[in-house]
Amino acid sequence: MTQRSGKIVKCDQEGNITATFGADLLLEGATSIPNILLKIYASIGISDYQMLLLIQLIRLHVEEKELFPSPEKLAECMESDPARIRRELAGLLEKDIISVSRFYNGTRNLIVEGYDFEPLFLRVSDIWAGLRAKEIEESEKLIKSSAGLGDSRLDGHTVDLISLFENEFGRLLSPIEVEQINQWASEMEPVLVVEALKRAVLGGKHNFKYINTILIEWKKNNIRTLEEISRYEQDFQKRRSRQKSTNTGTSPGGADNNNDARKKAFIRTLYI
Repeated sequence: MTQRSGKIVKCDQEGNITATFGADLLLEGATSIPNILLKIYASIGISDYQMLLLIQLIRLHVEEKELFPSPEKLAECMESDPARIRRELAGLLEKDIISVSRFYNGTRNLIVEGYDFEPLFLRVSDIWAGLRAKEIEESEKLIKSSAGLGDSRLDGHTVDLISLFENEFGRLLSPIEVEQINQWASEMEPVLVVEALKRAVLGGKHNFKYINTILIEWKKNNIRTLEEISRYEQDFQKRRSRQKSTNTGTSPGGADNNNDARKKAFIRTLYI
């Protein structure tokens, strides 16, 4: 093995030519160009010739660490005219596809000028973000449609509740969860569902089972408004205070008292 122009080159080329070619491919390395750039370069005003020029600039930057190649060097790589290379580079600079920046060369401890690809990839990232947002929007429409949001049976209140739940849970709801919300909205006032969600979120319990337990308790007690919830809780606190002030001995009707105790313990899990 020997070195030529800073590269490792094999001295003896005997053997299978295909294997030798493969070995040289490995030693030469590769230049990676993002697929999204190849897909959208024309839409940001880059011509085919300029795209090839950009690929050469990136290759020289990565492979040969040449940050500011001359038009003559680029013309040699592309078998083109240096005058045209100058015009195309000027066009890329004018369209803010590339820029000229200063770089620190740690090997030589120097500040050098070079072509900067940051403007190019800012353009690409903006387009990627737009495409990604569109994909997410389309996927959400598809998921919501499959979950039943496109069903005319869901009224505006239900759709609003679903959106609120998704925001609080930080994810899309499953079809079963959508159906559960639809059932709640059909059986009670949406304001109660929102209040139950609020209590679950504040309690750090982001799950439908906990919310359903609260709503079942309110439904059993014929609660329909926020004011009735407030009165129910006040009554609960009064009963709790009276219970604390009385003796806790065994009283007649032990089975009924046990049932009451279990019921009160259950209610405490909702409000304590």
